[in-house]
Formats: sequence, C-alpha cells, structure tokens
Amino acid sequence: MISVSRPSLGHEELAAVGEVFESGWLGMGSATLAFENALKDYLGCRHVVAVNSGSSALHIALAGIGTGPGDEVIVPSITFAACVQAIIATGATPVFCESREDDILIDIDDVERRITARTKAIMPVHYCGNPCDMDRLLALAEQHRLQIVEDAAHALGSTYKGRRIGSFGHATCFSFDPIKNITCGEGGAVALADDQVAETLRRKRSLGITKESWHRYRDVRNWHYEVTTHGYRYHMPNFCAAVGLVQLRKLDQFVVRRRAICMRYDAAFRDLSKLRILSVDYADTAPHIYVMRVFGNKRESFMQSLKDAGVDTAIHYTANHLQPFFRDYVVDQLPVATRLSNEVITLPLHCGMTDEDVASVIEAVGRFDGAA
Repeated sequence: MISVSRPSLGHEELAAVGEVFESGWLGMGSATLAFENALKDYLGCRHVVAVNSGSSALHIALAGIGTGPGDEVIVPSITFAACVQAIIATGATPVFCESREDDILIDIDDVERRITARTKAIMPVHYCGNPCDMDRLLALAEQHRLQIVEDAAHALGSTYKGRRIGSFGHATCFSFDPIKNITCGEGGAVALADDQVAETLRRKRSLGITKESWHRYRDVRNWHYEVTTHGYRYHMPNFCAAVGLVQLRKLDQFVVRRRAICMRYDAAFRDLSKLRILSVDYADTAPHIYVMRVFGNKRESFMQSLKDAGVDTAIHYTANHLQPFFRDYVVDQLPVATRLSNEVITLPLHCGMTDEDVASVIEAVGRFDGAA
C-alpha cells in the first residue's frame, strides 16, 4: 500500500537524539534554544517560541494576544479540529466561515461579513501549504483592529510575495508532527515580531514561570522563580528539538521533491472529468498534502478503487461546522464548506515515494476517471 504520508527520517536524526540522551537533559534545554534560533533564521522573523505541538502553538498564540470569554475568532470550517479546539480552550467563540472553491483557502469576503464588535482575531489556514492573501487579511485586521493568528501547520517553507510564511504578520503557528514538512516527532512553534507577546508566550509555555528550567539549573543552581501569569506545560523537549534541527537542514530538498510530485500529479489530472485539482502556485507553495475534489457523490467508490489498486487515501477535512461537538457554534449551514467537505480527498505525498509509486497513483486515478 502506498501510504498517504510518512516521515522522512535517517541516521542523522537518530544520532542527534542519541546525543541528547547522553547529555542526560531530556527536557527543554540547549537543543530547544538552538532549534528556535535555527527556525528564526530560516523564517527571517524576530521571535520563535517552540512548543510541544501545533495545537499548543495555536492555543498559546491566541492566549498570548489576550483572547478570552466574550471574544470571537473567525476560522474556516474546512480545517483541522485543532484550530477550533484552540479557540474554545481560551473561552472565546469560534465563528465558522467559508473557503474558496478553487483553492480551499479562507474566503475573505465571507470573513468581512462576519466581523462584529466582539471579533478579536482571524485565523487563516494556509491549506495544503498554499499561502492565503496576507495583504488583504492584514489590511482588514488593521481596519478593524484585529489580530491575525495564522495556522501554517501545512506551510513551513511556503512564501508570500518573496517572504517566508512566518516572517510577517502577528503570529504564525507551525506543526512538526510526524507527517508535516519537517518533524520533531511531535512539536510546534509560534513565529512573531512583538517582543512583549513573545515573552508572554515563553512564560505561558512553562506554567507562567519567570525562569524556564534550563535557565534555572544551568551554570549556577539558581532555584528562585516566580509564577506571573496563567500558563501550561507546553514546552518542547530537547530530544524533539534535536530531531527538528536535523530535519530543518533537509527542508529545502524535501520541498523540491514534494513540488515535483505535485506538479506531476497536476499534469496528469488536469483534464479529468470526474475529478478536479486545486489551484496552487508551486513557486510559492511548499506542499504538505495533495488534495483534489471528487464529483457526483463518487468519493467513497473512488477511495475503494484506489485501495484496491494499493493506494491509500485520506480526507482533509470534514468541515467543523458538521462536527457534533461544535454544533452549538453553528449559525448558518455554509453551503460551500459543506460541499467541499463531501468532495475533498487526499492522495499520497511524501519524500519516500519513488517515481514508480507516483506512476502507480496516477494510473489508479486515471483508471477510475475513465471507468464507465
């Protein structure tokens, strides 16, 4: 079975973890700091705060800008549930919005219609790694005095008008789980420019404590600390950061391979009748997943057809306004998101795929489209 996704790990990552084990310091420490600095240099941003997951990054970013009860955060319904759960975790209310049909990026016209006096932030999602229209989003935020908290879990390595996603804007959240463009095993990070918010996030990721454990115990055993804010145990441990450091050095070659696979798919699928590819500019996009749409209520039969051919598939995502736990937050039916939720399907995309694997996926998809 050709898997939808798989991490690309080697002996270098294993050796890096071994060095951490030998040091005896497994929690947050020097490797975490080194990973933050390396990611900051790669993105070209002022601050990076590393945490233990992409979900934690979203939550702590919202909390760091003061999101709380009585606030609203506008978020596309077509995204991972982590976005919505992070909003709810702050006590704020998620406000679901539509996505555009051609690329499944946030529909900014619909966002504008949903802004109220209670709106605190907008959470655009760089879906598949394809960057959103940040100029328009930031202008809208300035007009209404809002914050933009980007979900860039799919978009490490993507650019917008020559600048890396994460190098501008208010707060940009990344994920480093096993199947992202790079992995730490598990992990996440927030990239941002504001010095005060960055310091707030550093304290919040360590239970609100003024001195993180690495600083308390290194050199001189200064045990004194103070708890100055509400916080969480969200820090990134050294062994995860060690994996991330190695992976970050490989990111550019990962992106080249992922783009090549996606462009080969696009060329093969562009003229199919039952399926439609998304509109993606690969000059700016570091692809995380390859998503297409299946028409005519044929998605289940398409998935079964590919499974029979040895090709795994997935769905990214079931619209959140259709999820049972989020029903209390639904104010309208979002027809575009509902339709997309029933059409999207994800094909295999990872650097472990051979050219023969890619050809097998293309053949299986073409066979389905050509069937009577």
